Amino acid sequence: MNASDLDGTYPRPMLRRAWWRSLDGDWEFGYDDADTGERDGWFEPGATGGFDRRIVVPFPPESPASGIGDTAPHRVVWYRLRVPHDALVPGDAAPGDRSLVHFGAVDHRARVWLDGRLVAAHVGGQSPFTADVTDALRRDAAEHTLVVRAEDDPADLSVPRGKQDWQERPHAVWYERTTGIWQPVWTEAVPAQHIADLAWRADPTYGAVAEVVLARPLTAPLAVDVELRLGERVLARTAAVTTGRRVRLDVPIPALRGGIDREDLWWRPESPTLVDARVTLREAPGDGAATGAPRAPLDTVDSYLGLRSAGVGRGSFLLNDRPYYVRSVLNQGYRQDTQLASRGSAELRGEVETIKAMGFNAVRLHQKAEDPRFLYWADRLGLLVWGETGAAYEYGTDAVELLTREWLDLVRRDRSHPSVVTWVPVNESWGVSDIARDPAQRHFSQALAHLTRAADPTRPVLSNEGWEHTDSDILGVHDYAGDPGVLRGHYRDAAAFGALLAGPGPQGRRLVLTDAQRERFAAGDAPLMITEFGGLALDSDAGDFFYTQTGSAAQYAKLLDELFGALHDSPLVAGFCYTQFMDTAQETNGLLTAAGEPKLPLDTLRAIVTGKAAPAVRD
Repeated sequence: MNASDLDGTYPRPMLRRAWWRSLDGDWEFGYDDADTGERDGWFEPGATGGFDRRIVVPFPPESPASGIGDTAPHRVVWYRLRVPHDALVPGDAAPGDRSLVHFGAVDHRARVWLDGRLVAAHVGGQSPFTADVTDALRRDAAEHTLVVRAEDDPADLSVPRGKQDWQERPHAVWYERTTGIWQPVWTEAVPAQHIADLAWRADPTYGAVAEVVLARPLTAPLAVDVELRLGERVLARTAAVTTGRRVRLDVPIPALRGGIDREDLWWRPESPTLVDARVTLREAPGDGAATGAPRAPLDTVDSYLGLRSAGVGRGSFLLNDRPYYVRSVLNQGYRQDTQLASRGSAELRGEVETIKAMGFNAVRLHQKAEDPRFLYWADRLGLLVWGETGAAYEYGTDAVELLTREWLDLVRRDRSHPSVVTWVPVNESWGVSDIARDPAQRHFSQALAHLTRAADPTRPVLSNEGWEHTDSDILGVHDYAGDPGVLRGHYRDAAAFGALLAGPGPQGRRLVLTDAQRERFAAGDAPLMITEFGGLALDSDAGDFFYTQTGSAAQYAKLLDELFGALHDSPLVAGFCYTQFMDTAQETNGLLTAAGEPKLPLDTLRAIVTGKAAPAVRD
């Protein structure tokens, strides 16, 4: 199952098996505003109350695509689905095999029952979880009852929510809420002992390290085999015997030893080469060594990796240890009919293709953890990704615990995607609004940065995106100056930017809070990027949100070109991120309309973004 052959529908692209079934589609649904459903046994197979309407999963009930479209606040919701037995247990299942139900994301707290038995509980509205339903299955039943209770309190500001509004109606830059299931639900059958997790750490001069986690403690040694291929060409094979659940395998690739043509194997946006991987779990040979005739596989999974490195230095973002100018666009990932959810692989692929067609080589996924299938298309088509998470909007012990736990789960989920090159756990001091004067909030920002580097030391980390940096590898600055001359003046030379560093930044907030951060920038170890700018609107209505209004297509094109030009001409700026990709709810500062139509011809946008001479635009 080569990465290039995939259609992008597999919900977990970095760890794939041949057999799986989607449970997306028509479910029973009900609101539980009095929160009596658990007391009254709505999870029981024969329950008659509660489920008084239908919903299309995985679209949230607030979205039109769900078939409900109710945007009023509802703290507790319930889902129920009758699942055929053969969607949980395939006909060729072996004795001892396990049946799993995977949830891509359920906002925010979830409890799951099968046939009346509790099989999973999870906290975290953006992170995946799995229910092992095997022991709850009634083997003589033709179908089973799967029930999900989701709880998401819109008034609890300690919960990471991103752009979901806590007020009754959307305001400013916040949108309608997303409650409950909003990413795919799917089943998988696996052997009792199987590969539960797989991660890759790539080195474009050496090969990779495979990190494998097995599902259960071992009763006897097992062998893990890894094979890497590029098409039909075998790049590497290795094997190891393990007596524990976790094993790291070094996978050197001989073709990388020669520096002449090894770049043909490297991943980068202009040439997004993906190396296919197959990992096989077997019984170990009797002598305890990974030699001799191979035993029959216990489990086999397919994956892929990209051979690339990401870092900073010499005042630049470094891709494969070479300066790489980042041309990024901010994508809210919030869609007109589906909100935080998407209509699936084709829509996600289309977004990646459109971003690249505009001339961008990167995307900043803003205030959400996007569906892994988006990352698959970014991997395959070649688009750098800045990985972010939704913010909470108050600071306290609960907020610290919830954000830290969910953030680590997301780093684990996405750490093997070659497209993901930067981590952003905090944006614009959201959730740490007193960071400039509260040492506890400053410590939290620094701790998140350190914790992220501890979990994944292979990517740059921003401690706070936009301003009030404490320990960032990239000095990301948000600057919504609508006058190109002002924007150009901020970054024309070191003295001009030094004045911004010394006083309030472009948006009135201090850019740097620590001496160590200031010294890193001065030494060139933290490159300067303008990670939000622009925000131009064209023909907006009263009540819309934007940073600068334009009155005609010609004025819009001219101002857009001049703003991009101001950054292209700066000798200091190592990259930028334009706000934003698409009009989103009342935010009308997108390069596309909410329906996905470009506001200027794509060739004009591409010329502006890349710094080429833009074709004239007439009204």
